Amino acid sequence: MASAAPENAEPIGDSDMVELTISPEKVFFIIVKAREFDVKDVVTEPDPGSNPSDDMDAAVLEDHKDDPTVEEVTSFINALSQDEQIDLVALTWLGRDDYTAADWAEIRAEAAQAWNKRTARYLLGMPMLGDHLEEGLAQLGYSLEEYEMNRL
Repeated sequence: MASAAPENAEPIGDSDMVELTISPEKVFFIIVKAREFDVKDVVTEPDPGSNPSDDMDAAVLEDHKDDPTVEEVTSFINALSQDEQIDLVALTWLGRDDYTAADWAEIRAEAAQAWNKRTARYLLGMPMLGDHLEEGLAQLGYSLEEYEMNRL
């Protein structure tokens, strides 16, 4: 599953491989789901009151408060252990280009200090969550493309 780190990342040797408490597969699942609601459009008809087939299911593409994708990801993140949630936040911070892979221990310590029970809300309120998580994993040597090839 490991691949070469991006050019802008400081390489981590095999002996220095970062041990994640969250499996990359769980992070990849969150990436895919986060991208589902990142592309949602603003709500144009808050209470359509029509049959979904009449309006060609347009509401599915809008960002409603009761979005099942958001509920699914929120439940998934809330079910993770505290350590897995900390890794998720740290990966997000790493992927925002605030740090490099060499800073992993520092990032994770900061995420552990900031941890609270609102991790899902914090992460889902972040624009481009999927992109940040993918970039964070890439800096640690994990590839979404390789994951998708092995699953499709």
